Amino acid sequence: MTATNQIVTCILLLLSLFGTFSKYVYIKKHKSWNEAQSFCREHHTGLASTEMMLIQKELKKHITTEHIWIGLHFLAGNWLWVDGQEMGYKAWSEGRKPSCPHGKIECAAVQVTRSNNVWEARDCEERLSFICY
Repeated sequence: MTATNQIVTCILLLLSLFGTFSKYVYIKKHKSWNEAQSFCREHHTGLASTEMMLIQKELKKHITTEHIWIGLHFLAGNWLWVDGQEMGYKAWSEGRKPSCPHGKIECAAVQVTRSNNVWEARDCEERLSFICY
């Protein structure tokens, strides 16, 4: 285990001791991105955003090949988190974010498998599961 991996493991352990992971809730209902955001705001805080390592840790409990809505969308020429945080962590498929998505493909979903966690721009009207915080 590298020093970086040890540091990340220690941070994740400390965060789990303080209940940080428990604030994320995986919702198996299939909704459009806007419906998912409304559901999360009504029952929780909003679609999950920013702390992607923690989100992916929660999603690892629900290994799936399907895509899951996250709180990232294309607005005013840029990809933004719904909570206003800057996009410091990036996990776009094929290593690049779509710079100018077309049509309704302005919402982001994550796909979590045993070996890979990648974001993809998706049609906002597509009906997917989602994760709230």
